[in-house]
Amino acid sequence: MNYNDSNNLRQKFLEFFRKHGHTIVQSSSLLPTDPSVLFTTAGMQQFKPYYLGEKSPYGKNAASCQKCIRTSDIEEVGDEKHLTFFEMLGNFSFGGYFKDEAIKLAYDFIVKEMGLEIDYVTVFSPNKVAEGDWRKDVPEDKQSFEIWKKIGVPENKIKKEGIDNFWGPTGDEGPCGPTTEIYVNGIEVWNIVFNEFFCDKNKNLKKLDSAGVDTGMGLERLAAVVQKVPTIFETDLFGPIMKLFPDFVNDKTKRVIADHAKASAFLISDGVIPSNKEQGYILRRLLRRIAVKVRSFGNDVFTPIVRSMEIYRDIYKFDEKRVLSIVKDEVERFNKTLEKGLKEIERTPNLTGEKAFSIYETYGVPLEVAEEIKPVENRQDFFDRLKKHQELSRTASAGMFKGGLADASEQTIKLHTAAHLMLAGLRKVLGGPNGYPVIQKGSNITPERLRFDFSHKEKMTPEQIKEVEDFVNEAINKKLPVKFEEMTLEQARKMNSTGVFESKYGERVKVYTIGEGNDIISIEICGGPHVNNTAELGKFKIIKEESSSGGVRRIKAILE
Repeated sequence: MNYNDSNNLRQKFLEFFRKHGHTIVQSSSLLPTDPSVLFTTAGMQQFKPYYLGEKSPYGKNAASCQKCIRTSDIEEVGDEKHLTFFEMLGNFSFGGYFKDEAIKLAYDFIVKEMGLEIDYVTVFSPNKVAEGDWRKDVPEDKQSFEIWKKIGVPENKIKKEGIDNFWGPTGDEGPCGPTTEIYVNGIEVWNIVFNEFFCDKNKNLKKLDSAGVDTGMGLERLAAVVQKVPTIFETDLFGPIMKLFPDFVNDKTKRVIADHAKASAFLISDGVIPSNKEQGYILRRLLRRIAVKVRSFGNDVFTPIVRSMEIYRDIYKFDEKRVLSIVKDEVERFNKTLEKGLKEIERTPNLTGEKAFSIYETYGVPLEVAEEIKPVENRQDFFDRLKKHQELSRTASAGMFKGGLADASEQTIKLHTAAHLMLAGLRKVLGGPNGYPVIQKGSNITPERLRFDFSHKEKMTPEQIKEVEDFVNEAINKKLPVKFEEMTLEQARKMNSTGVFESKYGERVKVYTIGEGNDIISIEICGGPHVNNTAELGKFKIIKEESSSGGVRRIKAILE
């Protein structure tokens, strides 16, 4: 079989598992039914209920090739391995087979069917997990280690790893467990997850009634290995697209445009349209990144890229006419906005880093384009603000976000900082001497308002609401610095820092401190980003206090 054609490679995988008793299931939409995530990021998402006891219409064993979108590493796209759109080959078992058969099937496919040599495999060990991490108490996966040895993999090629070999839940909660990974030619090609536990929102684990298997192997990575090319962009899945660019365009620019165009086309085909919220925001961001990069050579590459994607036409739903129409409208609108941004630069006497970022955020003009017109003073200010923007976008893209920060704007960042101050105020006013009885239960932040849920049994009095408002505004008026430091989770706990999301972090965390010396208002574990000084916030006002659920109150607040 010709594996230089990835259609054959995809079919080979599915036929292998069909012959081994698996029902072949069509890819689900990129828009999941799970409200806790923005996109379908893994093959197991459509099967999630069957790991939790719901009867599977496919029997106990299934296999699929799932189209996926992941944007948490969007800034890394352009290197040799990161993508936003990719296809995930996977086999799944819901209370059917477990570790023995899952590992044997993977070995047989890689070694016997594909004729590849395994460099090494990895298995989970809590000895490689930091103290305080929620996975520290999970037993070592000795069973997988012994299965690999029995199957013929030398012991020196079986490596014990930590949190990278424990797959957390998809979304806020769900099935999870230790993994074993297969490496070929230095590339991780296959991740086999053993769903033994249910993980709740607080990262508490309990044994599932029926353990399951969830595997994922990137088609693009497998193609690179089988087709013996140095990167995924030399495979037949990208080769035709890469040939569309002029020779003078650098590799990184080609890769970003190719990847983003493919991701955009599939998102639009699945019903997403550009907007300023959630999936639409990600699509708009992808298209605008393409438009800016294409500007350097002035070609309409999007049309030929979409037309070169005929290799997918028989595999997935793909609406070329709709895709091209929506892209044309969005890019034309953005180019007009971009022109406004360029004129704003021309009107600005001294283009500072802060002003350049404001123009970037408002009009989408990147720094390198701005500098074609005039030099930028204090360039580091631009990068400092861009870092905050990227941190917020990365948080948003990872799921339905810590605090709902889906809209990467300055006002959202300000409200995020205000939420920390308000929590400190609630703990002081309602929580007694130490304040700890008041616990954050959730939040949702938009550029217009902050919504904040917290533990408290009674309706707040008008006097208490006023005390919290005064507490926050006093902190704002003090012009307190806001700083963060990266450290281990154990170090963070020794600082008496708090954080409702701390159990979701890995070995290292960010701790944000508001204030300094004897005037520290808040120390919290948080992904960020925040303002640099409380003086940036303006005036804080609580506009509503109400019940959210039993024992939980909800506050809505704004910055005037």
